[in-house]
Amino acid sequence: MPGTPDSPARGVRRVELSTSDPEPIAEFYAHLLGWVIIAEPDGSFTGWVGDRLATRVHPGDPGWRIVFAGPEPRDLDPTAAIDTGRVLHGPWAPRPRPGEPCWVELMTTTPADDYWAGELGWHVRDPDADFTLYDATIAGDRRPVAGRLTATGGWTCYFSVPNATTAAADATTMGATILIPPKEVPTGTVTAIADPAGTVFALLENPTGWGGTWSSTQQAHA
Repeated sequence: MPGTPDSPARGVRRVELSTSDPEPIAEFYAHLLGWVIIAEPDGSFTGWVGDRLATRVHPGDPGWRIVFAGPEPRDLDPTAAIDTGRVLHGPWAPRPRPGEPCWVELMTTTPADDYWAGELGWHVRDPDADFTLYDATIAGDRRPVAGRLTATGGWTCYFSVPNATTAAADATTMGATILIPPKEVPTGTVTAIADPAGTVFALLENPTGWGGTWSSTQQAHA
């Protein structure tokens, strides 16, 4: 059942990373982001920050899969799904700790706003812009859950780090490639990186909430 504005997907249940060789990639993220890694019986690896699951790394074609929390489990497309349960990461969840997902962004060059708004019960803030926010409203409180950028790449996950410049330098020593050096953007100080297997992710420096500075825009749209 698609979401509705009265029952929207209000955050992320978990983030999944597919890659051809999960163990070394899980170790890469563990060293970079401070995860505790657990080897699961099915051959996947889970990365934890305290008692919260940061990411599940499993075999498959390289790419991210964002699992949003909603009332009914279902697949949306190969890059996203809905599952039931507690929202671990999102605008109503606790502030992201270092190493945790802190934002998700859809990068696409094809019209996608109507689909995601319809499936997840979101509001599209600026549908005609190259970048827009997808908002959810809970009890009259409207907050950004995700972003959409006119670019290629699909869903991308951002992780919280204390210092983006230091983290980017550390990533290169472990075989990653810096695609966008640390710079200030409306979200905050970010850097885009390809991990050693080529999957692109982003780091956001010391976000004050879900989406970095976007978290402070919620009151204007409540």
